Amino acid sequence: MTGETGTAQRPQPGSTAEAARLPRQRDSSPAAQIRLLVAVGTDKHPFDRLVDWLTQWHAQATAPVGLTVQHGHTSEPGLPGAVPFLGHDELQQAMADADLVVCHGGPATILEARRHGHLPIVVPRDPTRGEHVDDHQLLFARRLGAAGLVALCETREALHDALAAGLADPSRYAVAADPDAHEAQRAAVARVGQIVDDLVARSTPRPPRWRAWPRPRPGTKETR
Repeated sequence: MTGETGTAQRPQPGSTAEAARLPRQRDSSPAAQIRLLVAVGTDKHPFDRLVDWLTQWHAQATAPVGLTVQHGHTSEPGLPGAVPFLGHDELQQAMADADLVVCHGGPATILEARRHGHLPIVVPRDPTRGEHVDDHQLLFARRLGAAGLVALCETREALHDALAAGLADPSRYAVAADPDAHEAQRAAVARVGQIVDDLVARSTPRPPRWRAWPRPRPGTKETR
C-alpha cells in the first residue's frame, strides 16, 4: 500500500480480483492455524507500542498462529512474518487470507479490512507518545468503536483480550464483506480530513477581540 488513502480499481464481477477480496473459507479442523495480519500503515512515525503489545501476546499464545506483521518505520520485531511494508496487491491478499486483522487507526486500512469481511481490531496512534502528528486517529477510531464498526483497543489488556477471543472464535471478528465500499472509504477519508482541519483551526491563536486605545501624544488632550 503506497499511502493511507490508496485504493484499488474496482474489479469486474466474477473476476479473480473480486474473488480475492472475499474472506477465505477457514479450515475448521482442530489443528488449523489462525492467520493474523497486523498492519501499522506507512506513516513515518514508529508504532513501538502496538508491536511491543503484540510481541508480549505472541510469547504467551497457546494456539498456533500464522503471523504477517507489517511494521512500517517501527524497528523490526523478533516475530515471524515481519515485513516493513506490503505492496497494495500484497496487502489485499493478506487481508483476504487473514482470519483476524489488527491495525492502526488509519481510515483507509480500516475500510479495506471491513471490505474484506473483517471487524478490525484497532489500536489508534497516540500523538502524545510520538506516534502521529495529531489525534485524528484517536477521534476517528473512537467514533467507529462507539458505532460497533471496529473493535477499539486503547490498552494492552484490551488488545490481548481481543486476540484471545479471536483465537477462540475468529467469527466474532467477521462482518459481511463489502467489495463495493469505495464511496464509504472516500467519505471516511474526507471526514478525517475535516477533523484534522478542525484540530488545526482550534490550535491556531485567534486575534484578540479587544483593541488597545492609542496613547495620547505629549501636549495633547485625551478625548472620549
